[in-house]
Amino acid sequence: MTAGAPARTGGPADLAGLRRLAVATLDANWEHDHTVPSRTLYPHQWSWDSAFIAIGLAQVRPERAWRELASLFRAQWADGRVPHIVFNPALRVGAYFPGPELWRSATAEGAPAVDTSGLVQPPVHALAAWLAYRRAPYPAGLAALRRLYPALVAQQRYLAARRDLTGYGLACIVHPWESGLDNSPAWDEPMAAVPAEATVMRAYRRHDTAHADAAHRPTDLDYARYLAIVAAYRDNGYSDRGLANGHPFLVECPLFNAAVGAAEHALAEIAALVGADPGPHRARATRITEALVRRLFDPATGTFAPRDLRTERLVPARTVLGLAPLILPDLPTRQADALVVEARSARFGVARRMDRPLPSYDRTAPDFEPLRYWRGPSWLNVGWLVRRGLLAHGHPELAAGLRRSMIGLVAGAGCHEYFHPDSGAGLGSPAFSWTAALLLDLLAEDAGTAPG
Repeated sequence: MTAGAPARTGGPADLAGLRRLAVATLDANWEHDHTVPSRTLYPHQWSWDSAFIAIGLAQVRPERAWRELASLFRAQWADGRVPHIVFNPALRVGAYFPGPELWRSATAEGAPAVDTSGLVQPPVHALAAWLAYRRAPYPAGLAALRRLYPALVAQQRYLAARRDLTGYGLACIVHPWESGLDNSPAWDEPMAAVPAEATVMRAYRRHDTAHADAAHRPTDLDYARYLAIVAAYRDNGYSDRGLANGHPFLVECPLFNAAVGAAEHALAEIAALVGADPGPHRARATRITEALVRRLFDPATGTFAPRDLRTERLVPARTVLGLAPLILPDLPTRQADALVVEARSARFGVARRMDRPLPSYDRTAPDFEPLRYWRGPSWLNVGWLVRRGLLAHGHPELAAGLRRSMIGLVAGAGCHEYFHPDSGAGLGSPAFSWTAALLLDLLAEDAGTAPG
């Protein structure tokens, strides 16, 4: 595959082969009531992975899509948070790092009976539930959606009541892992203030570098700081009270809050379907979009940026996080147009068609790393989100180019966790579930399924 030109699919036979690959990947990763992200790197259940996976499963195994979401929400905490990891008790201690022995969720007030982490991830679950129903609108799916609706509302209530630390209407993340983009350059400045030494990691055995090249993963210093933040939150009982008085990492993230707003839009649709009032969801969605524009849009750069609450400064790194608010259908035209310009710039796309893989970080930045996790590589989940935003704001030709690039990545390298944004080489874990699931969603359009 030549640089900047991922493999092209030919005709229906090629697409059918990709579809079989995606289904086989999801079937191989199915674990009795949920799907593991991969059999090597990630042997437990991850929160936003399950949401993306449910969207793809709805195309081929709709009953599993609802079991996927139901199993995740069975681990919801009493305060409404949905943990970012639900641990499989059948696995041996040490099967994943950091495991339940480090999180110690059982000691926290309101934690579920099963071991989990105490963090959350972007709340894309209401959107996933709505799309899963749209993909397969059958009676059992409607019943499952009705059962899930109160838990989805509780998830949103937790973020609004416990994580709005400033009162401006945005949720704060308390760890880079909550953003979903673990080692993004967006976190370099906030993380630099977290005291930790790389030597801390000598006491632990990292699971990820046993299965993937260490040059493609976060560094030991990153992990030492991650653990310091986890310890601070855990030792306070995972309580959100008093976070502003000393927690080492507090950031308003544009992707996370765009997901919160998109969830309210999805919940309005679900509410109307199940007989609840959609009005409050629509009102909250409007307020979130207004807060995002007011707090996180930088008119000087024409993009959104995280705000470090420790310094009250917008983070200058130009990352794919800044494009995520495109998924909000009520994003004002000025901001939507500016994000399209950013997406088509040399930093992220190609001016005319956007059919080059979308990187996770500014290609023109001096510290751009095309092999290292969220510091450059292309990921299908954020590409899928940005594509939805392009469609929502009237750019079907750019969305089509981005779709071609994503399908081309899998056609050239398989269902990898992430990809080199220029060569298209597969990186991270092979046989990765959300890559397979979102590929199925992209391919469904060739089978006549509307994007929804």
